[in-house]
Amino acid sequence: MDLHASTWTDANAAETDLALIPVGSTEQHGPHGPLGTDYLAAETIARETADRFDAEVVVTPPVPVGVSEEHRQFTGTLWVSPDTFRSYVREVAESLIYHGWNRIVLVNGHGGNIRALGEVANRLSRAEEALVVPYTWFEAVEGPFEMGHAGPLETSFLLHNRPEL
Repeated sequence: MDLHASTWTDANAAETDLALIPVGSTEQHGPHGPLGTDYLAAETIARETADRFDAEVVVTPPVPVGVSEEHRQFTGTLWVSPDTFRSYVREVAESLIYHGWNRIVLVNGHGGNIRALGEVANRLSRAEEALVVPYTWFEAVEGPFEMGHAGPLETSFLLHNRPEL
């Protein structure tokens, strides 16, 4: 269930406690990739994962801005501080937990977010009656290509899933 496309009554009737939060960044990906590559990849992973479950899974709208200040010299790059990012993602997750979705996966598409997401997941899993885990998609991929920012793996993934971009 795409949370942003549901009514509150649909969300209330959801028969699941599992939610996926796609998290990425808006930053340069070479001269060939769109600025939204990271959050678009995370969103694709989250939606396709939810579609493969036999049970209902909630997918939130993506968090499109991450810890990306290192790319600030490229026009269009957006960033927030690690503290702001951690607070925002934590509060989104807390909103889900409040409504009963207490198994949460932070589906990440940006390397700069990894540390902050780990901290958020640890904090929430200790403080709340919830299980929150970070998942960075490109750390789980095995193949002939290394990840590399805007490299063959990331570019191929986006080309396959969003060829219009």
